[in-house]
Formats: sequence, C-alpha cells, structure tokens
Amino acid sequence: MKDIPRATAKRLPIYHRYLRYLHNAGKTRISSTELSEAVKVDSATIRRDFSYFGALGKRGYGYDVEYLLQFFGKTLNQDRLTTTALIGVGSLGNALLNYNFRKSNNVRIGAGFDVNKDLVGTVHSGIPIYSIEELEEQLEIQAIDVAILTVPQEFAEEIVDRLVAAGIKGILNFTPLRFEVPSHVRIQNVDLTNELQTLIYFINQDEANLSME
Repeated sequence: MKDIPRATAKRLPIYHRYLRYLHNAGKTRISSTELSEAVKVDSATIRRDFSYFGALGKRGYGYDVEYLLQFFGKTLNQDRLTTTALIGVGSLGNALLNYNFRKSNNVRIGAGFDVNKDLVGTVHSGIPIYSIEELEEQLEIQAIDVAILTVPQEFAEEIVDRLVAAGIKGILNFTPLRFEVPSHVRIQNVDLTNELQTLIYFINQDEANLSME
C-alpha cells in the first residue's frame, strides 16, 4: 500500500469506530454524505481518504459497511493485539492505566514502569508495575514495540534514548519536550496544555466576533 497523508491516517480510526457502530446496529451500507454527517468530516475529504485505498465504494450505491469495517480493521491491524509499555505511573500515567483501551480497539498496556519503590512490584488495574531498571528486560520479554511516555520532563530525554536503544518502534509522548529520534522510530506528541490553550483561544475569538456583530 502506498504512503498516505498523516491527516488521513489519523482519521482512519474515527471511520473504523463509526463503521463498527453501524455494523452492530445492523446497517449494511452508507453514503459518504451520511458518514460525513456522523463523523463531522466533509464528504469530499472522506472520498479522498478512501481513494488512497482503491475503489472502496460504488457510484449510486455508496459503501458496504461490513466490507469497509473489515478493510479498515485489517489496515489498522485490529486483528492483532498490540501491547504497550507505560513509562511513568504518576497522576496522568495512573489515569491511563485505569482507561480500558481494549474496550474500543486492539491496544492494551502490558507493563508500567516507575522509580517509586512504593509502586514497584504492585499491580494497578491488572497491570504490573516494574522498576525503571527493568525497562529493557521487560520490553524484550514481552515483545513490546510501543511505549507511552508520561515521566517528568527532566527524565524524558534519557528514557527516550533508552527506548530507542532497546528497539522500540513507536513512542506516544505526553511530555512537553520534543525529541529527535531515528527515522525508523515513530514519535507522536500529545500536549494537553497546548490543546487546552488552543481551545480557549478559539472560544475567545468566537466571543470577540459575537461582540462585534
């Protein structure tokens, strides 16, 4: 399959979740317009996203829900369980441990790591917590390719270096720092503060525009 734009890749799970909902509801087909109204992505964008994967629908018929569900499920590796490691079991890390990833997709946290001796050796939400000193060993034993990074920023760079050296393929970074990693490692940054500030900015802009009317 050819490379697709990052924006398209980020929308695929949204499509897949709604298609699963439709399938469970017994719906057999859907148009790009109907899908657009449901997922709040314009129909032209949906058709362009789908076009990267060939002819997925038929003119005048729309899209077969079951076929699309199976196709995107395979594309997103929904038939394969991915085990991830959580690095840093503080407030945010603990919240992620309590989140049931498998309820909506094929991802689970298999191990947590921390420096806090009171946490090491305990089990949180069914997930064992290991010492950070056991990081490389457990990544290998559990064949973990993806890590979630929620450590304090002063320790983040060292941990990223260790993850890369251990052969990790992907990092979901919740710290405010940005890291340079080799091209074979994917890193995705999640900045909650930035997202909140962006939301507040747009709210303020909307209020300013209303006051000018």
